[in-house]
Amino acid sequence: MRELPTPCLVLERDVLERSCARMKARAAALGVSLRPHLKTAKSIEVARRAADGAITVSTLREASYFLEHGVRDLTYAVGLDPAKIDACEALVARGARLTVITDDVDVARALAERDPAVRVLIEIDVGQHRGGIDAESDELLAIAGVLARGRRMRLAGVLAHAGHSYGAASIAEITSIAEDERARTVRAATRLREAGHDVETVSVGSTPTAVHAAHLGGVTELRAGVYTFFDRFQHAIGSCGEDDLALTVLASVIGVRRGEGVVLIDAGSLALSADRSMERFGGGYGEVRDLRDAPLGARVTSVNQEHGMIAGAPSSLRIGDRVRIRPNHACITAAMHAEYAVVAGDERVIARWDRVNGW
Repeated sequence: MRELPTPCLVLERDVLERSCARMKARAAALGVSLRPHLKTAKSIEVARRAADGAITVSTLREASYFLEHGVRDLTYAVGLDPAKIDACEALVARGARLTVITDDVDVARALAERDPAVRVLIEIDVGQHRGGIDAESDELLAIAGVLARGRRMRLAGVLAHAGHSYGAASIAEITSIAEDERARTVRAATRLREAGHDVETVSVGSTPTAVHAAHLGGVTELRAGVYTFFDRFQHAIGSCGEDDLALTVLASVIGVRRGEGVVLIDAGSLALSADRSMERFGGGYGEVRDLRDAPLGARVTSVNQEHGMIAGAPSSLRIGDRVRIRPNHACITAAMHAEYAVVAGDERVIARWDRVNGW
């Protein structure tokens, strides 16, 4: 690790594999299939450990990358822009079993007109108010009616994401959100079935609700993503333990202001992200650790593009020393990096795993 160029991502393989195994067991105990969301990891090596064939992606570039590596069963879980139907058809022509989502009747009409050989899920709003429609809305049956016109295209069911679970103030509140997510999504599926539509897939998921759901009766599929790595924020809201954080950013000390107790590192807002989700838990842009991933009792307190500042840093740090930073939000932190340096409990790099970036 001391020879790696900085900043770079360091991934603890054993921690990753433990979290992947735990989520597989969790899905099995809940009686649902697991379709992990690879938007966090964006890596085939992580997919091989997290998934048993079916995955979720957030970009068509991710879909193409995973298809190239032999993963065919793909859900593109971002509302479909009709301009991307051609790209979807190209993936299908290469062998993908592609599922897309929509919450809009005009998009449904565009799909019905083009009739690509894709499965379609109707997105349900379960409280985040980002994408999706209400389970009781007239739009639900209107969209379904349009999608039912397809011959190659097929209405497959419903999908929801309780992203607002990230804002919960307690585990009890997360459990309540998980139940609301389940109930609303199952209600939408019931209405479709009562209207004569086949519903194969009832898909829900976020990492907090996957961890804390009391049950998933009526659901067929669980999607979660950041659990593969976890991060400071997930630990803070109770999704994991401190030993479950698998991802750090390796950085070098590039400046020391000894009289002020301030250290500068070469990881700033691009390498760490400027995510401020930890503000309600004490703030900072990452926790400072040593090369063995032991805490040094300090945080990155401010960031510029290529600089991170550690106030109250250990006096032993010198220019050229290296530290590991546990990120606030692993998905955003990883996004600027091209690969993982993989370790297994010590400083020795045992592998390099690639990532796919872009759209």
